[in-house]
Amino acid sequence: MAVARAGLRTLWPRVFLGGGPGLCSRPASSNTSDEFLKEKRAQIMSRGLPKQKPIEGVKQVLVLASGKGGVGKSTTAVNIALALAANDSTKSVGLLDADVYGPSIPRMMNLKGNPELTSQNLMRPLKNYGIECMSMGFLVEETAPVVWRGLMVMSAIEKLLRQVEWGQLDYLVIDMPPGTGDVQLSVSQNIPIAGAVIVSTPQDIALLDARKGAEMFQKVHVPVLGLIQNMSVFQCPKCKHETHIFGADGVRDLAKTLGLDVLGDIPLDVNIRKTCDTGQPVVVSQPQSDMAKAYLRIAMEIIRRLPTPPG
Repeated sequence: MAVARAGLRTLWPRVFLGGGPGLCSRPASSNTSDEFLKEKRAQIMSRGLPKQKPIEGVKQVLVLASGKGGVGKSTTAVNIALALAANDSTKSVGLLDADVYGPSIPRMMNLKGNPELTSQNLMRPLKNYGIECMSMGFLVEETAPVVWRGLMVMSAIEKLLRQVEWGQLDYLVIDMPPGTGDVQLSVSQNIPIAGAVIVSTPQDIALLDARKGAEMFQKVHVPVLGLIQNMSVFQCPKCKHETHIFGADGVRDLAKTLGLDVLGDIPLDVNIRKTCDTGQPVVVSQPQSDMAKAYLRIAMEIIRRLPTPPG
């Protein structure tokens, strides 16, 4: 076992750095090693990042992300997309579900069926409430697990980005999967993104990952428009007493630390959950409610911070 481990340690630098059999025969001096590493880094960096290519017909891409799952990101993405359209009826909005393993958009937007194909073999989005939608959930059974390795997931993301006939959209909202992995990096590097919005609850555990999500976008030069504090407070429907179940103002404290804005607060309300579960999001089913108005205000804050779209 000791020999095997020693062999693995010898092989690993060679595989990681891309060296050949002659790699281990290099002089072992510190200076030579440093020079070799610098040369290798220069070769890797010279390849550059993938060239960003806009999605045809889409003026601006907005991504909603979270470091932690279960913080209400997809519910927020759906209602923000609807709020963008509700705030300005002249704007066309699309919604892309980039969560290959756990697509939620079909259920929340009350959509079923397979996309039709155009003569160019592009998928046509399904549409409801005026929003063009595309999701892996349209291509697999609702209860079927997607058991794929990373390369297959990346291929699926590429198809969802490039092989969809979006038509003409003012905004494409992308509901990103949780975390800071391959999908986030690929989307960020392959298409121009007008801005990212981070969704988190005020809970300390969620905030740890929300910070990682915000800093990831900053590292890949995607502007972070701000943070949304979701499930900020619960109000008892009978006595109206307010309880901060997940803590108070945690997202505001994080925003100050990162030098970012808080775009708004969304309360913890059973109607937000119920309406999305039944495919009737609160922005369209209860437009005069306080919850819907909160999403509408946040959508306006997002628009204020987006750069001027290209002509």
